[in-house]
Amino acid sequence: MNIYFDNAATSYPKPEPVYEAVEYYMRYMGVSSGRGAYRRALEVDNMVFKARKHLSQLFKVSDVSRIGFTLNVTESLNLALKGFLRPGDHVVTSHMEHNAMWRPLKELERSKRISISVVPSPEGMPLKPADLEQAIRPETRLIALTHASNVTGTLMPLEQIGRVCRRYHIPLLVDAAQTAGVYPIDVEKLNISMLAFTGHKGLLGLTGTGGLYISPDLELQPLKDGGTGGESFLEHMPSHLPDRYEAGTPNLAGIAGLRASAGYLLEQGIDRVWEHEQSLTEYCLKRLQEVSGLKLYGPLVSEQRVGVISFNLKDYPPEDVAYALDENYGIMVRAGLHCSPQGHRCLGTENKGTVRVGLGYFNNVEEIDKLSDALEEIASL
Repeated sequence: MNIYFDNAATSYPKPEPVYEAVEYYMRYMGVSSGRGAYRRALEVDNMVFKARKHLSQLFKVSDVSRIGFTLNVTESLNLALKGFLRPGDHVVTSHMEHNAMWRPLKELERSKRISISVVPSPEGMPLKPADLEQAIRPETRLIALTHASNVTGTLMPLEQIGRVCRRYHIPLLVDAAQTAGVYPIDVEKLNISMLAFTGHKGLLGLTGTGGLYISPDLELQPLKDGGTGGESFLEHMPSHLPDRYEAGTPNLAGIAGLRASAGYLLEQGIDRVWEHEQSLTEYCLKRLQEVSGLKLYGPLVSEQRVGVISFNLKDYPPEDVAYALDENYGIMVRAGLHCSPQGHRCLGTENKGTVRVGLGYFNNVEEIDKLSDALEEIASL
């Protein structure tokens, strides 16, 4: 039986209600939302609203209209950054960013002449709020950070960072790709102004889904312009949310699955999900440290990370280790730079990358034991 440890890229399997919801939409609904007044179209409208409501409950958002759907966290971050920043603005970010954050920032540095300050995370450890505060300038308009690194799983101290943002009246943009659906997130308590998330990782939904929470005190320029189903006489995008940021027909089959997966997580309880992830992470760190010649990266305590664990084994190329695990043991892991060259520079692994284990809600300790035993055998060759 195959073992899947690439949940940091895409979670698998999905909860059974997700498969059922997608099939139901495709077989018995199948029409657009916001484009018709007939019964089936209104049923789809209600499904989309429920998806927004479930996500609002997960993130403690009081106004469901403040969540706009996108195709993934990359589109969400592009909307947030390109819709908010102006020429000459200054942004503070971290060394652990995914290219979904880093590349739009570098493009805006080139096209809008924004300036960027990068707060260090030595050896992949959590950044220090004092270092972040020191990077703030009079022209700082945004602090933009990953919540958890997709290379090391390192959790950033958002509560302290949120207090810094509140003190300086600077909006906080959070990339929650690795934490949404896994870690308890309260946008008001954490002082998050924009929360970018994807549906296909910890939220247990389909690829091609995601969203952006936008706080009531912010207004962004739309990333896309086009039809919204209503107010078609307007020559520009409407001002009200979420229509302002949802041009074109959305991925409704995906949203049907996201409604079901978010509902599933609410039923399970996000605290229970987080407790399970912490338990698996702690056990996996313990077992991997027992493997001869294996080097772990990032924090070695589960409280400082999510279930994303990078390592290298002796001098073997990460791709060779990943291939051997799949070919000989049926264990699927990720190898390479994981779209985060900045993070690898912190670790000193930019020239070869790492092997990455992405734990998920449906993994168990027996699978971790098989991984550890397999790595021990590979190390002995």
